[in-house]
Amino acid sequence: MNCGLLTNKNEPVPLKHIEVHLQALGHVATVTSTLQYVNEEKRPLEAVFVFPMPSGAAVCQFSAKIADQEIVAEVQEKQEAREQYDDALSSGEQAFLLEESEESVDVFKLSVGSLPPGQSAAVTFIYITELRVEADHSLRFCLPAVLNPRYTPAGTSAGIVSEITSSSTGIPYSLSFTAHVSSPNPITKVESKCPLEPLMYLNTDHTEAKVSLCAGHMFERDVELYLYYQNPHQLTAIVEAGAPTAQPGSHMGDPVVMVSFYPEFPESVMSSVSSCGEFVFVMDRSGSMSDMMHDGPDAQERIECARVTLLLLLKSLPIGCYFNIYGFGSDYESFFPKSVQYSQDTMEQAVKKVKEMRADMGGTEILQPLEHIYKQPCIPNHPRQLFIFTDGEVGNTKDVLHCVRSNADFHRCFSFGIGEGASSALITGLAENSSGHSQFITGTERMQAKVMQSLRYALQPAVIDITEDWSGVSFTRLSPPIKTLFHGQRALIYAQLKGEECQKPDAKGKISVRYRLRDQDVSDTVHFSLKPAENSGMAIHRLGARSLIRTLEKDEQDDGADKEALKARVVELSKQSGVSSSHTAFIAVNKGSRQAVKGPLVTRRIPTPMLLACTMKSSRCMGVRMAAAWCVTPACASVPDSDGGFDMSPEISEPPEDPLLQLVSLQKASGCWEMESTLAEVFGRTEKELIEQIPEQVKPDVWATLLALIWLHGFKIDAQVEWQFLAMKAVAWIRTQKVVNQSECVRVGNALLGCQVKEDALGI
Repeated sequence: MNCGLLTNKNEPVPLKHIEVHLQALGHVATVTSTLQYVNEEKRPLEAVFVFPMPSGAAVCQFSAKIADQEIVAEVQEKQEAREQYDDALSSGEQAFLLEESEESVDVFKLSVGSLPPGQSAAVTFIYITELRVEADHSLRFCLPAVLNPRYTPAGTSAGIVSEITSSSTGIPYSLSFTAHVSSPNPITKVESKCPLEPLMYLNTDHTEAKVSLCAGHMFERDVELYLYYQNPHQLTAIVEAGAPTAQPGSHMGDPVVMVSFYPEFPESVMSSVSSCGEFVFVMDRSGSMSDMMHDGPDAQERIECARVTLLLLLKSLPIGCYFNIYGFGSDYESFFPKSVQYSQDTMEQAVKKVKEMRADMGGTEILQPLEHIYKQPCIPNHPRQLFIFTDGEVGNTKDVLHCVRSNADFHRCFSFGIGEGASSALITGLAENSSGHSQFITGTERMQAKVMQSLRYALQPAVIDITEDWSGVSFTRLSPPIKTLFHGQRALIYAQLKGEECQKPDAKGKISVRYRLRDQDVSDTVHFSLKPAENSGMAIHRLGARSLIRTLEKDEQDDGADKEALKARVVELSKQSGVSSSHTAFIAVNKGSRQAVKGPLVTRRIPTPMLLACTMKSSRCMGVRMAAAWCVTPACASVPDSDGGFDMSPEISEPPEDPLLQLVSLQKASGCWEMESTLAEVFGRTEKELIEQIPEQVKPDVWATLLALIWLHGFKIDAQVEWQFLAMKAVAWIRTQKVVNQSECVRVGNALLGCQVKEDALGI
């Protein structure tokens, strides 16, 4: 059955065109998206569509143009807005209602009331968002093309999120995308996985540039843009003037400053790792994990990628730590009753069970296993670190994040969104609420590389004891305090500037950020002019308001909170700044459209393109993925839910015959390899050839381990991020063996394997 904006005869309301403009200012962005529709039916419609938003984004403006008349929405308390919308429809007026999902802040629903027959409508959204920092120091903007079906646990109310499912309807609409980038530091390049027109610099110092998506993009996957600036670790501050029409002293009337804090980690810190910790791996085993990672020819199922990644993680853990593995779906199970010490025996038990993992546990109820984990007593001197893998298809995101935040003092969470469409609110929220780190694995990206990067964060020292010293300004802080930052993480600090000194033309401000990294005290300082930046569309004011609104909304969930007072403050700030919240909605009514409605309004759901990730096994579809244009997502379907009802588990398959993975699987928990025929096969040799070349006074396991290190450095150096911890364990083990003729071993090993690896490169 088709879905989307459908008539009672399953006929869709056509989406004709999407036009998107990105305005990037340093580390933040304003996005304007216009969608053009036509009602080709003979009766008025009430159109409904659901769309995804980046986590941390907030809608700040919404308007609609029908024929030649434009109406602009205003922010009202949510229930009042709903009542006004219903009253408008019953009076024959055109009306629009835009509201945030009550289950997840990254999903919005728009209701378009009384679209006349044969009439076109252009709907425009403007939203603001912070740009995500990537491992190579670029800033990532993502225009989501996919919003997966969300699983709503039994006993919870069905809302906006639960309406989202798949559609197979083909939609012939077009997309245009343009980005304008400006930064305090020069822009070095802009990249994308999608074809771009050449980058055009707009000034001589390269602090402004423009780029567009090539014509003809089909929007079958996310549009990702990567912005590169010079001196990315430099502390920067941007001041934005208040709105001329706003009351001085109010949030929108005073200047607001945004400070970007992105600390640099010295190599000495990067190379140090801890051997302590309790590592709890929480794996999504719902039916949707049998979907494909992408639609390319070499795509793997999500659960298969997860199995390989878990194997690599198990081999990379340090001796002396503790670990456990949970699988969850409609229910949950753990490998061990409680976390066990890492040893050869416990590692082998876990590896065997990992190879048997299937996507066979129904729905996606992540709250229960988290609550169970938090009830387990912590192990002294072993900080608890959760690694959560999920395709993010849950309907009770806010409940999950509240649970994580309530236990934030006892753990850190490293979260991984698997596949297109994972909920950014869930994945980033898990990390943000526990001072952890989040990653998204999409398209052909290797899950192993990103997960091992996060393991390094978990084992390395982090920036702690962060304090700020402001000079020359009076201010009110809008963003929450920064507790912890890992390597590669950035924090944005928002503050409302007050006082008469802001009015002086030559006024200066200064902020010093002090922090502790390993055993060193570090301080970064930036001087900035209080003269505001040129017209920036109030993006910084609105992001500051959004930050404060999210903090107030979190405070509402705490026991003993004055919920009514907090709600009133959220509503006031939301209406003043025009930024969406959980307690407000955008409402627009076209007063001049009053027409008698003949017959009932027909509700339609906007259809969107379909990404089919189906593997046919025994004539059964093993998984369905739904693609959605950024602002347009289907909201109904009756295909078998990939998270329940049917056993959609893949056949258990052995890991692919990848030599690197074969080598990984053969390493012992201590870090060594033993001499055996399967190891020789990885090297393209026979066991006899390896044994015949053993230098004198060298034990077979030492020789095997040295050969493994030479092979890794000689043939797999491009994947070093994946095997770095395996190598560190191997080097540490070799040092305990007191090898007397190490240089001779490396020379013979190079000759045997056909490599030219230098001894000092091995770190032994």
